[in-house]
Amino acid sequence: MSKTILIVDDSASIRQVVSMTLKGAGYEVITANDGKDALTKLDGTKIHLIISDVNMPNMDGISMVKEVKKLASYKFTPIIMLTTEGADDKKQQGKDAGAKAWIVKPFQPAQMLQAVSMLV
Repeated sequence: MSKTILIVDDSASIRQVVSMTLKGAGYEVITANDGKDALTKLDGTKIHLIISDVNMPNMDGISMVKEVKKLASYKFTPIIMLTTEGADDKKQQGKDAGAKAWIVKPFQPAQMLQAVSMLV
């Protein structure tokens, strides 16, 4: 059975590129367009990894990570932040919230797949 990954990004093109990359590597993909939408997708379905942007409307990625970590079913689900934010303080906020990895856009598909394979 393949692993399921939730992609959270307000950019449809980023969701599409990440989806194609992951599906090409054999992963199942669920997408959400912001943190609030992502939380509605966490309905008990087994999610092996979450990849999220930081800057999004309605609920940003770091707030979403904090909310995900409060949910018993997803408390230990690894989260990768995929963002244009490269500042150390932002990275630290993400790490403090519970993110396991930080990838700065634009990204190389191989780099992302390597991070994904280490966490799922």
